[in-house]
Amino acid sequence: MHMDMCVHVRETGLGKSTLMDTLFNTKFEGEPATHTQPGVQLRSNTYDLQESNVGLKLTIVSTVGFGDQINKEDRFWKGSGHLPTLPFSYKPIVEFIDAQFEAYLQEELKIRRVLHTYHDSRIHACLYFIAPTGHSLKSLDLVTMKKLDSKVNIIPIIAKSDAISKSELTKFKIKITSELVSNGVQIYQFPTDDESVAEINGTMNAHLPFAVVGSTEELKIGNKMMKARQYPWGTVQVENEAHCDFVKLREMLIRVNMEDLREQTHARHYELYRRCKLEEMGFKDTDPDSKPFSLQETYEAKRNEFLGELQKKEEEMRQMFVQRVKEKEAELKEAEKELHEKFDRLKKLHQDEKKKLEDKKKSLDDEVNAFKQRKTAAELLQSQGSQAGGSQTLKRDKEKKKGWSCSGLQAYWPSLYPRLVASPCFWSGPHPACFSPAAAYSMSLLPLTAVAQP
Repeated sequence: MHMDMCVHVRETGLGKSTLMDTLFNTKFEGEPATHTQPGVQLRSNTYDLQESNVGLKLTIVSTVGFGDQINKEDRFWKGSGHLPTLPFSYKPIVEFIDAQFEAYLQEELKIRRVLHTYHDSRIHACLYFIAPTGHSLKSLDLVTMKKLDSKVNIIPIIAKSDAISKSELTKFKIKITSELVSNGVQIYQFPTDDESVAEINGTMNAHLPFAVVGSTEELKIGNKMMKARQYPWGTVQVENEAHCDFVKLREMLIRVNMEDLREQTHARHYELYRRCKLEEMGFKDTDPDSKPFSLQETYEAKRNEFLGELQKKEEEMRQMFVQRVKEKEAELKEAEKELHEKFDRLKKLHQDEKKKLEDKKKSLDDEVNAFKQRKTAAELLQSQGSQAGGSQTLKRDKEKKKGWSCSGLQAYWPSLYPRLVASPCFWSGPHPACFSPAAAYSMSLLPLTAVAQP
């Protein structure tokens, strides 16, 4: 026998692992969950259990991180009649359940099916753990159970029910049942159509949701060893129906209604998914004229419809591509035009600057030429002035070198004059005025021949 069980817990630390170990009297191995998970992660583990001659292949799917890290942007307003959408909390769970349905559907649609050996991974029961607050359900609980009630058999459980008193627990159960009904959440009801189990299932339906306590520790109570939890104020016996509903849960889930859970999963939840999926694919039981449905005609019609839509999308994409190409060409032409205009502006600006520089160069050249002309003229005038001054100086020098007249000599040197005149040579030295009185006196004492020397 095979059974898949999906265990949901609103938050980490509600005793899920302990309860599962107690429920199946087995120590299931698994990594402990923490409150730091970034999102909801589903962990699936399959175990082969054996009790006497009965074998059970059990798959437990744990929703790690559910209720720990969620997006609380959407709020739930009681009395509004509308439930918010919290995709980051229940979406991974819904997708996992749908994936198992899809895998089974694909196996059914095969030409050669081997369903008798196929590993059925569909979820047959969901134990939804509720925190023992004693007040009311969280909005997350209501939203999640509403999304799951059409996909899986939900069995609500109040975890760690020994945390609240018996009177508070009774009121809490009534409050939970009322909120589930008012919000349209359909939980799993034990079947009462079979006379052999109608009475016990009817009684158990009145005890929903089950208030349970889990413990793998065995204590000696009286003369027996029993699973219990020891507290300073007393002991809570797990299998004592006066203390909790653990025995009721075990009887209903494993011994009485396990096969009904499997049938409900296949006949109700899977069939609903299968019908919706086939209708999405275009398959129907009858055509618009209420005539028998032809699978071949539906396939051809669906194929033609698909090809038509594909051709339409292809044409739309082609037109969109052509339009984008035209827009791009227009943008490129506009950019090219702007570049040409900018080039023309820069070219004209360059020509203007070049012309200004040429004009300035010409002006500077004219100024340089004029300066050179003025310089040449000045040098010419200076040269002419120098030549004229040199001629006058030369003339004066010649006059000085010329012999003195007799009147001149007589006037300067009256005592020397008679001797010079009588001398056979002619005086050609410097003018007597050029000599100092001492020199003149000395010359008067010299012989005439000495004085007459140049």
